[in-house]
Amino acid sequence: MLRRNFLKLMGALAVAPAAPGWARPKSMKPLNFVFILIDDMGWRDCGCNGSTFYETPNIDRLAGEGMRFTDAYAACAVCSPTRAAIMSGKYPARLHLTDWIPGNRKKGKLDRLAFEQQLPLSEVTIAESFKSAGYKTCFVGKWHLGGRDYYPKTQGFDVNVAGNNRGAPRQGYFSPYNLENLTDGPKGEYLPDRLATEAMDFIDSNADDRFFLFLSHYTVHSPVQAKKETIAKYKAKAARLKYDKLIFVKEGPDARNRERQDHATFAAMIEHMDENVGRVLDKIKRSGMEDNTVVIFTSDNGGQSILPYGRTAPWGSNRPLRGGKGWNYEGGIRVPLIVKWPGVTKPGSVCSAPVISCDHYPTLLEIAALPPKPRQHIDGVSLAPLLKQTGSLKRDALYWHYPHYHGSAHRPSGAIRAGDFKLIEFFENMNVELYNLRKDIREDHNLARTMPDKAGELRNKLHRWRQQVNAAMPKPNPDYTGDS
Repeated sequence: MLRRNFLKLMGALAVAPAAPGWARPKSMKPLNFVFILIDDMGWRDCGCNGSTFYETPNIDRLAGEGMRFTDAYAACAVCSPTRAAIMSGKYPARLHLTDWIPGNRKKGKLDRLAFEQQLPLSEVTIAESFKSAGYKTCFVGKWHLGGRDYYPKTQGFDVNVAGNNRGAPRQGYFSPYNLENLTDGPKGEYLPDRLATEAMDFIDSNADDRFFLFLSHYTVHSPVQAKKETIAKYKAKAARLKYDKLIFVKEGPDARNRERQDHATFAAMIEHMDENVGRVLDKIKRSGMEDNTVVIFTSDNGGQSILPYGRTAPWGSNRPLRGGKGWNYEGGIRVPLIVKWPGVTKPGSVCSAPVISCDHYPTLLEIAALPPKPRQHIDGVSLAPLLKQTGSLKRDALYWHYPHYHGSAHRPSGAIRAGDFKLIEFFENMNVELYNLRKDIREDHNLARTMPDKAGELRNKLHRWRQQVNAAMPKPNPDYTGDS
């Protein structure tokens, strides 16, 4: 079915009675949705997940009002694929959008693998689903899913503020920003403040309508910049605290990985991000919408802890998780996730079920009592049973496919998590590593040799999945000499 005809049909279905068994909001007011996506925020970069240096009272408050997921994952260890998975409900491997756009040109033993440079317009995005159901839709912040012909307004958003093809504000976080689809503010204006204000203005303008707001902060992606007074606050805090010495590893995903969080500027950046999450939450409350607004808060990949050529990122630490952005170790893919569904999620509840970015699409549709689209969100499952605490998910594994080299020194790999066990397969030599995450969250103890049957079981399952989604695999590099 042509996409435009599909959307017309969905518009008609949106006003039809819901089928028996669909979730319906208890309140007579229609539900609004605010999806907050942070860039490069690590799993431990907020107080409710264990940070003792960063201060995130607003995120922690949201966790106290909703459900916090301890084992939530990004669909990829880098940004664009995860963003595509959220918008489409599909694994990046199925979309063939498997690296950040335009991607790393590095080669090694394997050749560079071509991939989609945009989210295809043939995908019916979560925004298009809400728009066809009569919702006002707005995108604010980082898009990074293709060029101008693929910007948010082509993908179901009525309003686009700052969404473009850039992955970071190259001019920096202080105005003038030189960002397409965002007018510069007064000199020195801070980008997170501005984006939150734009989101709040949209809420004000649509107080009488149902809306779907996607607030996608550029923070806390580098460049690491914050306000001087807040940096000074954390410099003083770091000076008051005593830490053990850093642990240095010469190479690999733990190359010079920091054991501690103590970087003043990054801590200030986290605080400013948290402040602006709080401003939006407070706007929802002041507008009388708190009881009928669903809020989702998460990140697009793990925190950046390793820079190219094995250099440490001096601002980041994902410990106790191993590795960081760009790796299929936990530090690269485990992310914060909080969902507040007023009147449904138990305040302060915690869920340890493994979930992933593809799940947001079917979850939001079920919460909104909109028709499911199984052929669209084919890889995601609704988290409603977890949010309601009425059941578990009918899924036995999660998968990752990152067939590219990355500046963090990552080598092309894939991964599977089934229950407590996680297997990573490296494509250069097809070696595998096996970890029991319940006992070894740091992924220190490779069990592949001592548990060969379990490793073989997960490897076979991973291979079958790659075939099912038609995952593209890199080919040998004909120019490889062993020196590159």
